[in-house]
Amino acid sequence: MKKPARTRIGAYEAKTRLPELLRQVRAGRRFTITNRGQAVADLVPSEAAPRRDHRAVIERFEAFIAAHPVRGHVNVRELIEEGRE
Repeated sequence: MKKPARTRIGAYEAKTRLPELLRQVRAGRRFTITNRGQAVADLVPSEAAPRRDHRAVIERFEAFIAAHPVRGHVNVRELIEEGRE
């Protein structure tokens, strides 16, 4: 399986955006941290981190949809507006 390309990011920006970067790394993204344009470190998912089984997630979602079908007409716009109250 091909690894995703790494995004280059400056050290200062990485420091100020670390929580956001960590969420993205957890989702599989990779970053190369640079200092004055030179690569100094890689921020990559940990080998010890549990891996998501995407196939199992999709199967659970499909089972949920099969068990809870949408019945009748659903107006998505109305549901969105209702949620804003």
